[in-house]
Amino acid sequence: MLRSPRRVPGSEFVATESLQLVVDTFRENKIRFLLIALGMMVGTACVILVVTIGMTGKQYAVRQIESIGTNMIDVEYQSGGEDTNPDRLTISDLDAIRQQVVGLTAASPVLQLNNRIPTGEGKEQEIRVLGVFPEYHGLRNLRLLSGRSFDRNDEQARNKVAELQQTLAHKLYGSSEAVGHTIKLNGLPFTVIGTFEERVDTFGQSEVTENSILIPYSVARYFTDSPDVDQIYFAASDASVVVPATGQIRKVVQSRHRPESSYLVQNLAALITLANRTGNALTLVLLLIAAVTLIVSGIGIMNIMLATVNSRIPEIGIRKALGATTSHIRRQFLTEAVLISLVGGISGTAIGLVVPFSVRFLTHYRVPVSGSSAVIAVVVSGLVGMVFGTIPATRAAKMDPVQSLRHE
Repeated sequence: MLRSPRRVPGSEFVATESLQLVVDTFRENKIRFLLIALGMMVGTACVILVVTIGMTGKQYAVRQIESIGTNMIDVEYQSGGEDTNPDRLTISDLDAIRQQVVGLTAASPVLQLNNRIPTGEGKEQEIRVLGVFPEYHGLRNLRLLSGRSFDRNDEQARNKVAELQQTLAHKLYGSSEAVGHTIKLNGLPFTVIGTFEERVDTFGQSEVTENSILIPYSVARYFTDSPDVDQIYFAASDASVVVPATGQIRKVVQSRHRPESSYLVQNLAALITLANRTGNALTLVLLLIAAVTLIVSGIGIMNIMLATVNSRIPEIGIRKALGATTSHIRRQFLTEAVLISLVGGISGTAIGLVVPFSVRFLTHYRVPVSGSSAVIAVVVSGLVGMVFGTIPATRAAKMDPVQSLRHE
């Protein structure tokens, strides 16, 4: 009768036994364990913070663009270098587009006029007068700082009222409280009824500058004999309408003018897409830089584990003599490397999440937090421990038990 082979102590290293052995090893070498885990903790914290910074930057850029107006469509005439007979936009184009394009909720022409006004002591200030509809304030998402904006009644009654950009009001009157003052434009007195500013600084890249004055379009026509306008702004009812409406507006404008004339019809949808792509690219670049920290941490784990293997050669020989197989030894040292990496990774992830949550809790800034980045950071830290712990674990597993027992 055949008897089953006798099981000797150490012939089976089940997962719980292996894990307990690793924990006991860590307790005996706490300082070494903490130093190894520290590198991984820093690396994973960098990954979380890099993702947070990238998402915050992208969110800020998109919100800045959205503050200008996500549903806004801008139409301009593009003049050539030798354009002797310009085919400009007219107020009739605005009316035709409102009639033919569905989904538009507001519109305003922009008639730009240059003027000079006295600022005292014999000096003059170059200003830009913009003749617009009352809807222009909402289209351009302007912020009213004092007084009021002119309305449809002012437009229809051709009231000589004006709104001053905040910087210009400060230059002329020493403060933004310019309401009630009278300013002369081409010899006509205008009553200042309000001051405003752009919600997002466009750094002079739009028609609104620091020296801008808004007046009703009907009054601005006093200063020109032509029905031409420089720009036309439209607002779509919904963001989903913006792109198709932009194409329809382009067709209507082109059909009303000479075929060779060129017009720029644009919206901010492409700019928002570009901001998202730029933010994602920046985050990826920063992640690659942060990945270097994880690789350095992994190399540190490998080096320490190799030193650990050399210092524990007699222990490896004893365990093999008691029946531990090559896979048992490999699993033990690989478990040590993965646990060190995971402890550091989880600690670093916690630190990386505490920072943005603290900012959200202590300030009014809604810093975005990515839960997926936390999961990825922990998984990657475990993979780093597995990859860089393979070489030490394999070296320990391949040691000859006889030679290991003889090692001093």
